[in-house]
Amino acid sequence: MPETAVVRATDLPGAAWFKSSYSGSDQSQCVEVADVRPGLGRIAVRDSKDPEGPALLFTPGQFAAFVADARAGSYDMD
Repeated sequence: MPETAVVRATDLPGAAWFKSSYSGSDQSQCVEVADVRPGLGRIAVRDSKDPEGPALLFTPGQFAAFVADARAGSYDMD
């Protein structure tokens, strides 16, 4: 499997999806994350408005780097 892959979220039937506590009150710009390391060794991310659509699969290292960058303010999230 490539380092980052795209699958349909419906192809991850055992995934327990959750939204960040930082999601806006209107919930219009949310992503959901699922830990699918036990089966695939990846962290899955999908758009909460399209729960049956695509999900990106990241290695744990890639996801940790993204979270660290987001915490450091590296992305324009306004």
